[in-house]
Amino acid sequence: MQVFERMKQGLLAATFALFAAAPAVAADSEPLRIGWVSAMANAPALIADRQEFFREEGLDVEIKAFGDGPVIQQAVASGDIDVAYIGAPPVYQWFARGLDSRILAKVNYGQAALVAKAGGPIRTLGDLKGKRLAGLSRGSGMDVLLRGFVLKDTAKLDPDIDLSLSQMPVGNMNAALDTGVVDAAFEWEPFVSQLILRGTGHVVFDVNEALPGYPWYVIAATEKVIQARPNDLVKLLRAHHKAIIFLQDHPVEADKIIADAFKLEAVQSADGKMVPPETIASEARKRLGWSDALETSDRSFIQKLMDYSLTLGLIPKALKADDIIDTSLWSRAIAGNN
Repeated sequence: MQVFERMKQGLLAATFALFAAAPAVAADSEPLRIGWVSAMANAPALIADRQEFFREEGLDVEIKAFGDGPVIQQAVASGDIDVAYIGAPPVYQWFARGLDSRILAKVNYGQAALVAKAGGPIRTLGDLKGKRLAGLSRGSGMDVLLRGFVLKDTAKLDPDIDLSLSQMPVGNMNAALDTGVVDAAFEWEPFVSQLILRGTGHVVFDVNEALPGYPWYVIAATEKVIQARPNDLVKLLRAHHKAIIFLQDHPVEADKIIADAFKLEAVQSADGKMVPPETIASEARKRLGWSDALETSDRSFIQKLMDYSLTLGLIPKALKADDIIDTSLWSRAIAGNN
């Protein structure tokens, strides 16, 4: 009888241990859920997926596109997304509210430009006074860049007084310009290039000319994910690095992938010629590029965005860029260590 009881207890203990271990095994095998702002500047995310660089690193991923950074950051905060390809402002804005997030690496530099109708009255930033300007959602990275750097610092205009600033999806901006709903728009690629190649608009202010190589999208994750899945994040950052090299070394092939992924359509130029989708992607490279290394100048720019956000009332207290930047996993990825 005692032998039977010992066997029974041993079986129960083994069964309990098996079930206790099961969640940990399941968690390790779960895909890494990646959210990305659907913009050409975030092309490394789709290149790493299309070229199977994630798979090469042994990483199972689920990728979901979003319209802007604040929506992605909400998904991060709710636990629906593990990693974000996102602008820095939503990351530090949520950090200021208590979400312990970190910027792990850079994605790109450049992308934004203020455009207006070709042949219209807006030729300089000063001409925006009294006009209607379209921008992205309030609190997004593009909004901070527009109101802080472009309008206040550069144009010396008050965005709340000197002009009419409205928010709309970037995909609607060119149509709003064409129909006269707005006089100008602050948008990203490939929409800027589409406007230029159609001959219906011109660039009033190219941010990458004013701030050469300014960083924009970054890869970010919460400290909880960093602690739980550091090896998976290293794999992601290694695949990300491969994607950037591919974009730099194979521009023609990469532009075809971008044109296909964003469903770019040929546009008709002012002289009646049809411009193929790949040319739109190629034109966009004049205002953006890709790099994963966060340089000292990049940290300074992110700090400037933080200062703008404080002035604009988007964060409740002053922050330091170094508090949210952690490139240790990126260093491991670049060194080839697991």
